[in-house]
Amino acid sequence: MDKFLLQQQVLERLAEDLLQVEQAARAAHETATHEENIAENKYDTLGLEAAYLATGQARRAEAIRQAMVHWRQFRPRPYDASQGIQLGALVCLVDAHAKEQVLFLGPAGGSMSLLRGAQLVQVVSTEAPLGRAVLGKFEGDEVFIHIAAVRQQFEVLRVC
Repeated sequence: MDKFLLQQQVLERLAEDLLQVEQAARAAHETATHEENIAENKYDTLGLEAAYLATGQARRAEAIRQAMVHWRQFRPRPYDASQGIQLGALVCLVDAHAKEQVLFLGPAGGSMSLLRGAQLVQVVSTEAPLGRAVLGKFEGDEVFIHIAAVRQQFEVLRVC
């Protein structure tokens, strides 16, 4: 599986997300500043609520822009078996129920699922619990994470 193609898919998805968030921010801003939404009393809060929403959407747009910068600068390297799993690794895990999943470790801000052919690839950052847990591991190692007081166990099958 080509890591550079996965990187391009992440960038395309982030660009799509950015467009949607920017449109939502513009709509919220227009609602907040529309003359019909000027508060007539202290209970008339539609304009204020829209302003809060516009601010939140603008912050989300900035976070996506930052993620795009990180993903553009990201250069996935080939797996180095002497160092274990590092940023840029493509990792195949199997859980206790023999269910396999493929992870692509990337920079922050790109957490998403991608379909590469028939294969689902979960993009995670090294800040995510599972991303952090696999760092430095090798093929055959076990990985444990705790999510909401539930312990999950995986085995590293393959890394590239």
